[in-house]
Amino acid sequence: MEKIITITLNPAIDKSTTAPFVAPEKKIRCESPKFEPGGGGINVSRALKKLGGTSTAIFLAGGHTGKFLESLVKQEGIDCVVIPFSGYTRENLIVMDESNDQQYRFGMPGPIIHENEWRECLNLLKTSNYEYAVISGSNPSGVPPDFYSEAAEIIKHKNAKFIADTSGETLRHALRAGVYLAKPNIGELSSLAGVKELDSRSIVEAARYVINNGKCEVMLVSMGPSGAMLITATEKYYEAAPTIKKKSTVGAGDSMVAGVLRAISQKWGWKEVLRYGIACGTAATINAGTALCAKEDVEKIYSFFQ
Repeated sequence: MEKIITITLNPAIDKSTTAPFVAPEKKIRCESPKFEPGGGGINVSRALKKLGGTSTAIFLAGGHTGKFLESLVKQEGIDCVVIPFSGYTRENLIVMDESNDQQYRFGMPGPIIHENEWRECLNLLKTSNYEYAVISGSNPSGVPPDFYSEAAEIIKHKNAKFIADTSGETLRHALRAGVYLAKPNIGELSSLAGVKELDSRSIVEAARYVINNGKCEVMLVSMGPSGAMLITATEKYYEAAPTIKKKSTVGAGDSMVAGVLRAISQKWGWKEVLRYGIACGTAATINAGTALCAKEDVEKIYSFFQ
């Protein structure tokens, strides 16, 4: 099986709980919280593990919260490499309001990362052995956008494949050097193509504008509740998202990336890659909090496409 690494520059401890109601100026008694490791790349590694795959999660961590994060990752049986930084790993809070089934997500700002710390990530990219490298999640303060173009050049030099699940300037810098697979949403794709907005018909044209300029080989365009499209220079596929009762959307995109990567690493055709990715993303929404996808749910949803 191909070696996969994931990189998370701005990981977090996700604390999730439920409350009978959420209201201002009230003492709200919550249930015992659940602690899980979070952040884009870590979540991709977690989802891959659930799907039967393996990966090495590389992430920055600091302070006592960083030690706790590392222990949470290891508890899930995920191989990891921790890059220490001066500061504390952030914590996020997710609260489910039982009175109306509404979810409240409180994302805390990440720490400031110093140059010697983020450069250690690049050094690991240079010295590690892998065939796929996933960089996913938000960009913390202190890490310049050209980190992503440097990373892309290193991965290319290693003859490996870069899966970039970022946005804004970080995605632009990654694409400047070229990636294997990019996962923008429609708004991000319209920005990359230099147009105000895209409809379903113009998505393929915009994606191929990026692809034909040598910026990526495969584009996975997230369309939210409408589903997703997978586009290459010669193929295009669209699948609607199955209608299902959602409990949480936390980690749905990361689960989708994990499913796509799992299918690609097993040499599936692009149509089935897209279907499996959507099945994984949809399966993540069935579970409350940050539990991500469960393999049995994925297989059940994936069977809907057959």
